[in-house]
Amino acid sequence: MTPTPIDGAALLDDVEAFHRRFNVFPSEAAYVAVALWDAHAHLLDCFDSTPRIAFLSPEPGSGKTRALEIVETLVPQPMTAVNASAAALFRSVSSGNGKPTILFDEIDTVFGPKAGDNEELRGFLNAGHRRTGVTYRCIGDGGQQTVQAFPSYCAVAVAGLGSLPDTILSRSVIIRMRRRARNETVEPFRARVHEAEGHKLRDRLAAWAEHARGFVMGAWPEMPDGVTDRPADVWEPLLAIADAVGGTWPERARAACVTLVTASRANDKGSVGVRLLTDLRDHVMTGIDRLPTVAILDRLNSMDDAPWADMGGKPLDNRRLSKMLAEYMTADNEPIASRNIKTGASVLKGYYAADLWDAWQRYCPPPPESPLPPLPGTENPA
Repeated sequence: MTPTPIDGAALLDDVEAFHRRFNVFPSEAAYVAVALWDAHAHLLDCFDSTPRIAFLSPEPGSGKTRALEIVETLVPQPMTAVNASAAALFRSVSSGNGKPTILFDEIDTVFGPKAGDNEELRGFLNAGHRRTGVTYRCIGDGGQQTVQAFPSYCAVAVAGLGSLPDTILSRSVIIRMRRRARNETVEPFRARVHEAEGHKLRDRLAAWAEHARGFVMGAWPEMPDGVTDRPADVWEPLLAIADAVGGTWPERARAACVTLVTASRANDKGSVGVRLLTDLRDHVMTGIDRLPTVAILDRLNSMDDAPWADMGGKPLDNRRLSKMLAEYMTADNEPIASRNIKTGASVLKGYYAADLWDAWQRYCPPPPESPLPPLPGTENPA
């Protein structure tokens, strides 16, 4: 007897509804992304990479742990990890007993300002993003040691306060959680009652995944305009899942992709060097082809929402500015450096927009649609 086909769209609707009972996410896009992520964990071997999902918030009590608890009921072989070592994680992934889905709560204790050195764990999380990712370790005693490669590829969901290293953020779907408002209510989660409901959904996802494998394997989902490079790698498995289930999910998934990728870019200030270049372009030298260093520093250090007035306890100075800009090249492949600028009867050192232009094009996000006009009194001297 031929088994009844599983309606993937209806199944994902049920997964989303299950999350909505217990989680208040910041946007509709978040519900869509989390439901797709739950499903993708059942089809890891069909993809070249797996996105991490990160529930982050500035304050405790924002529902991050509850989100992980609901995810735990829906994914295959969940492994809850709090302060787990890198060695424990890569051995569990490479044990041969099926890939766990690692759920890492309180990730800020690993990567926060007081966490110390966690390069091994960071390396594991980075390497496990790709199906070909491995972690190398020495095995054996004394002079009999040999190098062995441990597979690191597995699905990972994390939750924590603050932010994460850029290398992990760029591989993640980021859900920025908030405390519930007074008019936002959820159903209390009781593990003895609701875990069984989640497990039934998990089993349905696993059964659907077996039927959907042929549709997902090797799929090349169409990306929304503007989603390229690393964000495309992150969203490709989720969009492949959406296309496989059909219904309204392909459209909803792409709308969620655009929303969350745009939000991540808005929160991503990049490195301090990219932030400097961007502030020079958008706030300091807008409509100006050259500006003395003293004026540049004055404008940078007066920006309220920028780090320049407190760089290690003191404001950005000429030496630090020169060193930071020298890391980037002009269009002629020369380090960006100050040059003479004639101002009336005197000559001052300063920077030319022409020297910065190539770096702006290569490193900075797209400029604002309506750039601010120059401040009064800062026009170029005749």
